[in-house]
Amino acid sequence: MVIRQGGPMTEPLWHRVWLDNYPCDVPSSIPYPRVPVSTLLEMAARRFPYQPACTIYGKSMSYSKLNDQSHRLAHALASLGAKPGRRVAMLLPNIPEYIVALQATWLTGATVLQLSPLMVSQEISKWLERTGCHIIFTLDLLAPLVMPALVDGPLEHVIVASVANRLKAWKGWLYRIVRLHRNGPFRLRATDHIHYFEHVLRNTAEAVHPKIDPEEDVALMSPTGGTTASPKAVMLTHRNLVSNAFQLGAWSREEDGHGGILGVLPFFHAYGLTVGLLTGLAKGATIHLHPRFELKAVLKLLLKHKPDLVPAVPQMIAGLNRELRKNPADLSFIRAVVSGASALPNSVREEFERYGAQNVVEGYGLSEASPVTHVNPIDGNMRPGTIGLPLPDTEARIVDQATGLEELPVGVPGELIIRGPQVMKGYFENPTETARALRNGWLYTGDIAKRDADGFFTIVDRKKDIIKTNGFLVYPAEVEEVIRSFPTVAEAAVVGVPDADRGELVKALVVPRAGDSVHLSELEAHCLKHLGKHKRPKIIEVVDELPKNFLGKVQRRFLREQHRANGETANPQNN
Repeated sequence: MVIRQGGPMTEPLWHRVWLDNYPCDVPSSIPYPRVPVSTLLEMAARRFPYQPACTIYGKSMSYSKLNDQSHRLAHALASLGAKPGRRVAMLLPNIPEYIVALQATWLTGATVLQLSPLMVSQEISKWLERTGCHIIFTLDLLAPLVMPALVDGPLEHVIVASVANRLKAWKGWLYRIVRLHRNGPFRLRATDHIHYFEHVLRNTAEAVHPKIDPEEDVALMSPTGGTTASPKAVMLTHRNLVSNAFQLGAWSREEDGHGGILGVLPFFHAYGLTVGLLTGLAKGATIHLHPRFELKAVLKLLLKHKPDLVPAVPQMIAGLNRELRKNPADLSFIRAVVSGASALPNSVREEFERYGAQNVVEGYGLSEASPVTHVNPIDGNMRPGTIGLPLPDTEARIVDQATGLEELPVGVPGELIIRGPQVMKGYFENPTETARALRNGWLYTGDIAKRDADGFFTIVDRKKDIIKTNGFLVYPAEVEEVIRSFPTVAEAAVVGVPDADRGELVKALVVPRAGDSVHLSELEAHCLKHLGKHKRPKIIEVVDELPKNFLGKVQRRFLREQHRANGETANPQNN
């Protein structure tokens, strides 16, 4: 029995074979509260006021204090004009101020715009201008990146935080030296437009009462790349984020008010935000923060605080393995490791398990789905090499790539499509791309996958040319546009090539203009100026011509296959 409803085939509940492989205590469906995402922290503060909400550098902050600071900041933001329909940007690493700023923004009803510290000033200004964002939270170390938008752009207020006071005295001085070395004599003085985070918190904690429709109002906008001329930003509603937090909370099988989560994956990425933060808030868990992934520091944090849930990417697990080979440790306190962003090599998983970590499983998601749609069971019944089973209330299908309407048999690769409460509202001011991605209620992921007879899904390839490096997405067209703007470059093609440590490296092949030559050092300097760190090519190769089809379109897939077939190795440049 198969029912066609004006689009991809749908199946009755009994045909969702993956439900038979759910852990016995994980529900197939969840009653989601119709509330703003800010309710997650507020409920945790009521239920577990003295429970540590987060830790950083060995110090903790309770849910009660986190909630109080959020309300103080929300009152200040409202006085600066934050309200429903307006945007507040976040340019911060994983520190408590990020959580407070995030919560405060949602309490005002404004939309959070996620920005990456890896972006260059030009990229940041572009997104602030495009979204009409008038308030931004940033780190003192990153403040010079946003100043141009305060002078010439839509920005009206910059709120600056620092980690210097959270560090030990000698580390605080070291931080200030690094800041001076990086920013030069640049100094920030409080004005009507520049505010220090700790000063803003001196406001009263008066409540603000915005009217929010959780199903329609956008809580979060997350840039996903695209060409420079036509960037995309995913719009996630309050319902989207609350749903995914509850789905993952049920999948984790953790009792509310217990357990800890490693908060190292960046919150400016949908994966880190939902798995590392929002799920923790929904469960009343303690989130152990660290601003960036540093092997020795993160391993020390793990051994000190013993979080039982570790969101990770394969490169992070591989790095911890290298450190553990030199200094073995017992990680049996880890109840589950959820790895995403790219495929987890079986050898990496098995090695990490030898140190005691339990349930090292793979999952799958994309920003357009808040982001998680699939995870392997956390009950010892995971299947290595697969992305696992769809989360509660999540439907997944494999359809033909040509029309996207015909559901394919078990074991046959096709495009993976998703339907569930976590699927985005659409792309910001981009109806064409929204219509392409969302059809008849289904999200077309662009990834090629297959499903086995038991309902476990496996990613085979990807329809899009996205490069995944260190867990970040890089869109070749965006990098190519920057490279083609270099005076002596006629053509450029960017592809991802396999790398054991980072998943993929960004490789650029460039064709010089007739009669010219490309000086690699100058091209690297050009990329340094115009591209975020993760987008810069690590390998640049000068070629005479690029493979094209009869329409003159560069065949990136041919370049990737050629690289793999040749088995060539290269020495990545340290740019």
